[in-house]
Amino acid sequence: MVFDFLQPVSASVEEFISKLSNQTLGKKVALHTQTDFPVLENVSLAIITVNENRGANKVNEDFAFENFRKQLYSLYPGNWNVSIADLGNIEAGASIEDTYFVVKKLVEELVKKKITPIIIGGSQDLTYAMYRAYDNLDQMVNLVAVDNQFDFAKEDSLVSNSYLSKIIVEEPNNLFNYSNLGYQTYYNSQEEIDLIEKLYFEAYRLGEVSNNIAVAEPVLRDADLVIIDVSAVQSAFSGNFLQFSPNGFNGKEICALTRYAGISDKVSSLGIFNFNETVQENILIAQMIWYFIEGYSFRSNEYPFGTKDSYIKYIVPIEDEELVFYKSDKTARWWIEIPFLTNVNNKLKRNTLLPCTNEDYLAACEQEIPERWWKAQRRNVL
Repeated sequence: MVFDFLQPVSASVEEFISKLSNQTLGKKVALHTQTDFPVLENVSLAIITVNENRGANKVNEDFAFENFRKQLYSLYPGNWNVSIADLGNIEAGASIEDTYFVVKKLVEELVKKKITPIIIGGSQDLTYAMYRAYDNLDQMVNLVAVDNQFDFAKEDSLVSNSYLSKIIVEEPNNLFNYSNLGYQTYYNSQEEIDLIEKLYFEAYRLGEVSNNIAVAEPVLRDADLVIIDVSAVQSAFSGNFLQFSPNGFNGKEICALTRYAGISDKVSSLGIFNFNETVQENILIAQMIWYFIEGYSFRSNEYPFGTKDSYIKYIVPIEDEELVFYKSDKTARWWIEIPFLTNVNNKLKRNTLLPCTNEDYLAACEQEIPERWWKAQRRNVL
């Protein structure tokens, strides 16, 4: 069984938690210890650390995650009704492919059980293993990356800056959409930027997201898998001065993005990668996960779980199209319908709702077709 590959949290973490206040998060989480494995029935979120950094040419032995867990479990939870388990650590396999296999199987098993895995640490090539976990789940995948680069590098083998190329090229191709939040142009070649456009993927520059963090909400609302590269955060906030980054998201912004990911009804797995375990990063990642859990606790279980009876339907004639919008009675959030087209090969086998904003609806009323809808239409028939 795949859970047999998980190593328990260390004795020092257990001892640390035992001395904490009963009100702290550490006293609310079911731990994988030397003697017990959490009962997964009714668990909503599962925290797993991965001690695998060979994809980024780093030494695995330097990453114990003890200080990260101490920071996380010292925090006080909100008024949450969320059951959380810490399943421990995945140690590096004999080969990096062994680690990929364990991550893939573990994520697949947890998602099948309706448990959202939070994978922390390791190089970003582990994104590929998380994506492959959806192969047997009979669905197209929307991947959102909070990253300053697209990771299209042309490498013979899978490494942390080439995982997206492998996802696009290799079969089975279950990727419906890739969205990048926070890319910095000078880290990406014009060829890569053009390829994003050619594939009708979505990319939002750092300045665009920082100036209006709310533009990220519909993107994250449509995600299945969200991955965050800690390198997308300014070094002043992450504490990573080995790979100094003067620009990037600040602490408040990255926590807001993580909260958006948590509140999305569709997000079924989260990965946080390129984690160097500096003191500042331990604190930052702990707070990001806190915000993800808070967002999760506020999930409204709307689309894709609700029915259209709880929406107000708006039809907007535009050019030769009729755009169909839905507004939720519960949260006032908006969606636009991607229609099922006859006589073409649709990737999505039914009418689908794409998250959008009130501004998209108002623009459509002024005869402007929303760009996200236009791109989704073309991805659907590629």
